[in-house]
Amino acid sequence: MPRSLFWSRTDVAGAEHTVLDDGPGFVAHGTQVAVEPVPWTCRYQLTAGAHGATTSLHVAVEGAGWSRNVRLERRADGWRVTTAEQGDLDAALRAAGHPPAGLPGAEDPDRLHDALDVDLSGSPLFNTLPIRRLGLATGAPDLAHTVTVAWVRTPSLEVVPAEQVYTPLGPGRIRFASDTFRADIVLDADGLVLRYPGLAERADAR
Repeated sequence: MPRSLFWSRTDVAGAEHTVLDDGPGFVAHGTQVAVEPVPWTCRYQLTAGAHGATTSLHVAVEGAGWSRNVRLERRADGWRVTTAEQGDLDAALRAAGHPPAGLPGAEDPDRLHDALDVDLSGSPLFNTLPIRRLGLATGAPDLAHTVTVAWVRTPSLEVVPAEQVYTPLGPGRIRFASDTFRADIVLDADGLVLRYPGLAERADAR
């Protein structure tokens, strides 16, 4: 039975709605909206296999006068990354007083080789991928797990490898860390994010 989940952003004005089917494997499609660094809308389609690793992700982002999309597909020899762009996001960013975002996609897809999971910037849904794959919702407390993800930055859709650390803190709680950032995430019984301090809170978390 598909689930409909809604998060309000707590870092910027924005929100995310996703429809999730987490039977065998993990299939989701969703929409993000945010106002920073310029107003944008993001739509994504995500598929992970029964083993938990991501098999594909398609993301499309658009704003006033520009749009970008990126598709990631896992193959036997690694990740295939394809992109498309219309308009000029960098011009919109400069007009708003922000630095340019650079190009969408991965400069060197081979650098993503070790990534079994993907992470979409600003989305609390994607933390569930390594949590489910590694069984961390019921994992031994205080045992840190380091993973490499293919991190898709929004709204640029630049794709880079990122190292993340997940540490179970007890039932329904996970500590997330990446570089100097850390947050203690609250999960529901299915390992889906209820509260992500500094990022988002689910509508049914209260």
